[in-house]
Amino acid sequence: MIKVAFYDAKAYDKPSFERYGALHDVSFHFFETKLNEDTVALAKGSDAVCVFVNDTVNEKVIDTLHSFGVKLIALRSAGYNNVDVRSAFGKVHVVHVPSYSPYAVAEHAIALLLTSIRRIHKAYNRTREFNFSLNGLTGFDLHGKTVGVVGTGKIGRIFIDFCRGFGMRVIAYDRFPAEGEGIEYVSQDELFEKSDIISLHCPLTDETHHLIDKRAIEKMKKGVVIINTSRGALIDAEALLEGIKDRKIGAACLDVYEEEADIFFEDRSGHILNDELLSRLISMPNVIITSHQAFLTEEALNNIAETTVNNIKSCFENDGICDNELCYRCGKIEKCRKDRKDKCF
Repeated sequence: MIKVAFYDAKAYDKPSFERYGALHDVSFHFFETKLNEDTVALAKGSDAVCVFVNDTVNEKVIDTLHSFGVKLIALRSAGYNNVDVRSAFGKVHVVHVPSYSPYAVAEHAIALLLTSIRRIHKAYNRTREFNFSLNGLTGFDLHGKTVGVVGTGKIGRIFIDFCRGFGMRVIAYDRFPAEGEGIEYVSQDELFEKSDIISLHCPLTDETHHLIDKRAIEKMKKGVVIINTSRGALIDAEALLEGIKDRKIGAACLDVYEEEADIFFEDRSGHILNDELLSRLISMPNVIITSHQAFLTEEALNNIAETTVNNIKSCFENDGICDNELCYRCGKIEKCRKDRKDKCF
């Protein structure tokens, strides 16, 4: 039986992980607390840890896990910016879920966009109070607009397909263009300058940190709509707020936030929110914020659990490569597994 310490556990996580774990002799011990330097001791006696996007897996945590004999860090997410993969090399293997339901995230991005530009959220609140006035609810057509997509992986390409269905012109930026997809690639600056709507579908790296900053916003069209269902730190939230206050940004649709770690996924309704910047963004009439829920569909939860359990099982039972391992051997993180037939170390 493989023993796994499961951090930041939520009620919606447990059924699928318990089901797939029982099928493969993987036993999960669920902890509601997040993994960090103060809680890492809970993993003592475990073979692996299972973590999510707001767990802190830095060098000190990794060294402590290694000293406990923990062999594997299993991310139940695609993103891994919260894990110091470099420090893990040679100590603890790291795996992730590269694809769970790209449709879920792309559909949520479209839902946010339509809700914002057609004022659905405002109409919903009005009619519940029997206010049927249309004043202030005027939106605009998506047909004929230009959407700029940053990142054309699976999620980005599905989002592009949706946009084409609305009759939109699509331009995109990606360091690694998708060949044969008929996508019009442009530079970052051209994308900022020409897009009526900008949607982010790229990972968070040193290069993409604060991709949307004051300089980028200055290049954008007046009234641009910005969508982020990827990672919060892709956007400089202070620059975003200033752009909204200056009437440069017409609307912001955010499922992620740079400082979300101690806020999102929790019920804070009975507390005063100490994050002044987030409070000001929420107060803006042209900002919609959801709490990192783009992934949250039944299909995605099942796929995440199944892939994570298979990743764990492969690392402990296979003599060859760990499924979906993130490796720092050659610095390519995800890419090098295509060129090797064994574990990272």
